[in-house]
Amino acid sequence: MDFGMTIPNYGPLARRDAITAIARQAEALGFNIMAIADHIVIPKTWNSFYPYSPTGRVDTFDGGDTLEPLALMAALALATEKAQLLTAVLVVPYRPPILTAKQLATIDVLSEGRVTVGCGTGWMREEFEAVGAPPYEARGQVTDEYIEAFRAMWTSDEPTYEGEYARVADIYFRPQPVRKPHPPIWIGGDSMPALRRAARLGDGWLPVGIAPKRPLNTVSSYRDAAKTLAGLAHDAGRDPAEITLTYWAVWYDESKRVTLDDGSRHIFTGEAEEIAADINALAEVGVSAVLFNFVRSTLDETLASTERFARDVMPLVGT
Repeated sequence: MDFGMTIPNYGPLARRDAITAIARQAEALGFNIMAIADHIVIPKTWNSFYPYSPTGRVDTFDGGDTLEPLALMAALALATEKAQLLTAVLVVPYRPPILTAKQLATIDVLSEGRVTVGCGTGWMREEFEAVGAPPYEARGQVTDEYIEAFRAMWTSDEPTYEGEYARVADIYFRPQPVRKPHPPIWIGGDSMPALRRAARLGDGWLPVGIAPKRPLNTVSSYRDAAKTLAGLAHDAGRDPAEITLTYWAVWYDESKRVTLDDGSRHIFTGEAEEIAADINALAEVGVSAVLFNFVRSTLDETLASTERFARDVMPLVGT
C-alpha cells in the first residue's frame, strides 16, 4: 500500500519553512505521495455549490490566500527525492492545454519522473470566469479534450490533436516527460460522470468519498463504486485492472469517531487498529494508495499528527 498526504497550499502553513518541514518529514516516515489541491484565485464572492458539504458552503477559502499548485509542485520537485507529486486535483479547464502539458512535463523532468496528474472538472463557476477559462457549462467536454491533448503531447515530440476546445499542431514538444508512457492520469470525483471519465480516460481513480449525493464512507460503498467503475471500463473496451484504485481522506481527523445513521462506523475514523483495518479491507478491494490530510492549525500539530499515523497505523497495515 502506498501512503500519501496533503501538502498545504493555502492557510497559515502555506509558507516555505512549513511546507519544507512537512515534505521532508513525510519522506522520512515513508509517505510516498504528496497531494496538492488546485485553486488559482478565490473570488471575493461566490455562490457555487461546494459538492463535498451538505450545505454547499465551506469557509476554507475565506480571504483567498492560496499558492498556485503547479508552481508549488515544481518547488517540491527540487525539495524532495522519492515521493510522487500529485495534483489532487488539477481543475483541468483553468489553464491552456499546451501550457499545462509543458508545465507538468517540466516538473516531471525536474523530479526525474515523479509526477502523477489528478484531474477534475471543477465546481466554482466564479473562478472559471475569473481566470478566463472556457465556459463552465462545457467543463466536462473541455476536461476530456485537454486530457486527450495531454496524452498526445506526452507521447510524441511532434504531436497533433484536434478538438472543439483544444488544438495541437505544428509544434515540437520537447523534452518529453521522464515517466513512460506518460505521467499517470488519475480522475478525481465520485459522481457517475467522474466514473465514466475514469473508465474511458483514467490511469487511476481518486475519489474523496464524502460527497453527500454519493458517499463512499464505508468499505462496502467503495466496493460497490469500484464494481461500477469496472463495468464502465468493460463497456469502454478497457481492462479494469489498468485503472489504479485509490482513496483520498481529505477530511481525516484522528481525534474524531463518526457513526453513520445505520450504526456503522465512518471509514477512517476511530482507533488506529480500526483505521488500519479499513486500509487492509480496501486493499482487498484492489486499492493500492490511500491519502490522508494531517494539516492542522500549527506546524507542530501537523508534524505530530503525521508522526502518530506513521507510528500507530502504518505498522498495522498488511497484518
